[in-house]
Amino acid sequence: MTDAAAGRGTGPLPTEGTAPVEGLPHVAPRLRDLRRRRRLTLEAAARRAGLSPAHLSRLETGQRQPSLPMMLALARIYGTTVGDLLGELPPEREPVIRAGRREPASADGWTYQQVGAPGRAMQALRVVVPYGAQGDMVRVHPGEEWLYVLEGRLRLSLGDFVQELAPGDSAHFDSLTPHRLAAATPDGAELLFVHTLLQSPELHPHV
Repeated sequence: MTDAAAGRGTGPLPTEGTAPVEGLPHVAPRLRDLRRRRRLTLEAAARRAGLSPAHLSRLETGQRQPSLPMMLALARIYGTTVGDLLGELPPEREPVIRAGRREPASADGWTYQQVGAPGRAMQALRVVVPYGAQGDMVRVHPGEEWLYVLEGRLRLSLGDFVQELAPGDSAHFDSLTPHRLAAATPDGAELLFVHTLLQSPELHPHV
């Protein structure tokens, strides 16, 4: 199926219109370029990411903006990082990142701010999760995640385990466990989020 035909697929369709969405306009062509470099069809990439081909087509044309879980999944599939999807520059020699140096970006209701150096194996973000956004999106992928709640309350689901985290609470978990994040307060939740594709050897001695 061609890229244009995939946009008329029969998966769960988003409700957006045909006009590009404001937020991360440079991410759309980057997603398409990375997929084509990997020689993946829309169907193959969408299947690996848990999306419909129509949804991925809309992400690649800027008619739909990716949330953090989507960007993590697509970055893993394309063998890159969220920072690369966001168009970050190569790694910098300076280890200190000054406040206000990087502008936050918003997509699909989520707000992201890079708080780590680009091009590293460990990705660090400051994230604002709005209430009611992506609460039903479950993700499974290699690596580990660590998060620390700054404001609001966050609902964390890890398999059958569900907990609400308050400011000052943190969580560190294997992201091969099905997981999802959702704001538990109407004003949303703000958190520090760190992800790496590396796996703890003691948790996976035979990998």
